[in-house]
Amino acid sequence: MPIAITGPNGLLGREVAKVFKKEYDVIELPHDILDITDLNQVREVLSNHMPTVLVNCAAYTAVDKAEEEPKKANLVNGLGVRNLALACRDLSIDLVHISTDYVFNGNTDTPWRIFDVRDPINAYGYSKYLGERYLETVNPKYFLVRTSWLFGIGGPNFVSTILRTATKQTELRVVNDQFGCPTYALDLACFLFKLVKTGAYGVYHVTNQGITNWYDFAKEILRQAGINIPVVAVSSDEYVRPAKRPKNSALDPFPLKETVGSLPPFWQDALSRFLSETQTKECLD
Repeated sequence: MPIAITGPNGLLGREVAKVFKKEYDVIELPHDILDITDLNQVREVLSNHMPTVLVNCAAYTAVDKAEEEPKKANLVNGLGVRNLALACRDLSIDLVHISTDYVFNGNTDTPWRIFDVRDPINAYGYSKYLGERYLETVNPKYFLVRTSWLFGIGGPNFVSTILRTATKQTELRVVNDQFGCPTYALDLACFLFKLVKTGAYGVYHVTNQGITNWYDFAKEILRQAGINIPVVAVSSDEYVRPAKRPKNSALDPFPLKETVGSLPPFWQDALSRFLSETQTKECLD
């Protein structure tokens, strides 16, 4: 069964391609082959390849920069998803779309459920909200998968940033009042694989288990990496960024386990496996 992947060279797309190749014929569609913002091109490319499933890993992900160029974010994360949804509907292709915890405003003390009210507080979150609305309006055969705090090999992420910064500074300052669920890209890809096999369309939250804040996440990264450097906790008010972040963007996984039979491992375990994989890759390079 052929499965197409947009954004196959990104942090998540690489893992999705690797996982799905174990059982499916994978068609990689990078930007130079498929620009998802071009509806005519989307229709032409997908009709030429006719995959059974399309996993959309293409996205605008620059959270802070989106405040300066919201139209660009909306074009990719909003209109691009509409184009894929239209083409997949017309060609009877199942669409797997990746969204974000940032569609929620963060004003709760409990994890966000799949059908909680979406109320993004930054331009990036709004652009992803647009994509969700287009998807659910245009195409009934979809898997909408929200995730959060993604890390992995092959792209910028918090874990790599902490490790790199720790080699250049004598101490780190990290916010401790934003809470969420870290997610290893490889684990996310594995659960996308499991979801596709069920054929159970709908909305899902897929993250590694466990909730933390950026400060404690950073401390665990350094502990597992064997790096001894002071980490200072600061508030979001002290560490101002162009895009406002939700205070609590932890995601409730129901009904993931009820659908595929299990949940991803805890984030500490995922971090350990990522660091081991990174070290192995460095040895081989």
